Amino acid sequence: MDTQIGEVNLDWIPLSGFHLRKAGVQFDAVRIEGDAGRCVADLMEELTGGDPGPIVADAAGRRPVYFLVPPRSTSHRPWPELAQPFNSGPGKVSYVPVPALCGHTWPLSWRCAPSGPDRFVHTPLLNSVVWQLRGTSHSGDG
Repeated sequence: MDTQIGEVNLDWIPLSGFHLRKAGVQFDAVRIEGDAGRCVADLMEELTGGDPGPIVADAAGRRPVYFLVPPRSTSHRPWPELAQPFNSGPGKVSYVPVPALCGHTWPLSWRCAPSGPDRFVHTPLLNSVVWQLRGTSHSGDG
């Protein structure tokens, strides 16, 4: 399988395995660890009718979830402590793990695969959901 979804070529998705992509180029990302990340992903899927945009899950360690959002959409926005924005700017470079669409990509997988070239998680909606979740029993430690 290649990195095409329909007629859309997403050249930032590797053909196999996974690669680290520089945040701020094709996308920024927000990382939320453990059960809190999975809870946010569930809520985003529910609120968007099942198409929240691309979400990557990591099965290792603290089991983080990465929400891929439009480039340059995270740096000028406050985030609660449980959410870690990945972006690039003066003196800062972040990298986001991106798995292939199929094949052996463990420990990474697509929780929600990309559906188009400019289709990302809606940053203001994600920010709102994360702020609402803040202070609940979801500590992020999983």
